[in-house]
Amino acid sequence: IVLGTRPEAIKMAPVIKEFLLHPTHFSTRVCVTAQHRDMLDQVLDFFEIVPDYDLDLMTHDQNLYNLTADIITGMKGVLEDFKPDYVFVHGDTSTSMAAGIAAYYFGATLAHVEAGLRTHNKKAPFPEEINRVLTGHLADIHFSPTETAKNNLLREGISENTIIVTGNTVIDALLKSVEKVRAADFPAIATLKKQINTDKNIVLLTMHRRENHGEGVEAICKAILEISERAENVEIIYPVHKNPNIFGPVHKYLGNKENIKLIEPLSYEAFVWLMDKARIIITDSGGIQEEAPSLGKPVLVLRNVTERPEAVNAGTVIMTGTNKNKIVSETLDLLTNKERYIEMTKLHNPYGDGAAARKILGYMINLTTDSK
Repeated sequence: IVLGTRPEAIKMAPVIKEFLLHPTHFSTRVCVTAQHRDMLDQVLDFFEIVPDYDLDLMTHDQNLYNLTADIITGMKGVLEDFKPDYVFVHGDTSTSMAAGIAAYYFGATLAHVEAGLRTHNKKAPFPEEINRVLTGHLADIHFSPTETAKNNLLREGISENTIIVTGNTVIDALLKSVEKVRAADFPAIATLKKQINTDKNIVLLTMHRRENHGEGVEAICKAILEISERAENVEIIYPVHKNPNIFGPVHKYLGNKENIKLIEPLSYEAFVWLMDKARIIITDSGGIQEEAPSLGKPVLVLRNVTERPEAVNAGTVIMTGTNKNKIVSETLDLLTNKERYIEMTKLHNPYGDGAAARKILGYMINLTTDSK
């Protein structure tokens, strides 16, 4: 099982745990590329996962050219050492795509978790959309979160008997994590509690997508500033991404505002706790679009296209793009329109019920038992 980033670690943790519970049937190894380092390590610690292989590839100012090449060449030694029958990758990262190429070169069967998501725009999100497409056509087994994702693969000529609809493993991870966070004391959460006022309506903001850099970030910041000035009894919390294309404009527009808290990026458990406390979430993250509805949180999506149309169709998220007026009007309405807010909180999450990892394990047990 290969992963490199914080989102992959969160979503693959339930899968890793399920396979490790069956050592007589599967010999399982975890390989991290460390495409992200600190954020990845924190999630691995939270889920108590110790990698068997660590390529430790993250470098300062890393670029896609070197990262992709380093993952492919780094995976060669791992594959030759362990000689896996199956290689599992997740989603849309450069780690998934490059590890998929390496697995193909080695001759292992490639399984793709969260397969079939598409925007049908190769530049949005960049480079994730192309990573998904390439991984999808390298993969032999496709674990799709929804019927929509399955249909995307069918339209691309993927054989139906290789596609298994499971729900999304992020829901498995979230439900277990919320239970753990509510039951235990974590230093990071104790620190966060001192920074925010939970007596107010918490609006949680996250923003990091490349396609929003520049004018998009500025428009979002202006919208957040207006919300802070017009909304009553509200506190906006933003764990600011370290990318200078985000960090600079955010502090320029939103710094030193009484009811806007710009804080350091959060550990996973602290972020789960904050999502649980938030009234509304404004984000350009894909994973949060899937997670928040399970907590009954309305989501405003700061993107013009999404690879997760199920949430839009279900009504659990609202697409605003970077349109300042729409971000402001939708947020203010959800803060004041109680009926609409309650209606959104009660909608069904289209991404599953927390059993995706068990379905993946069950399929693999049946597959490998039949092959014997």
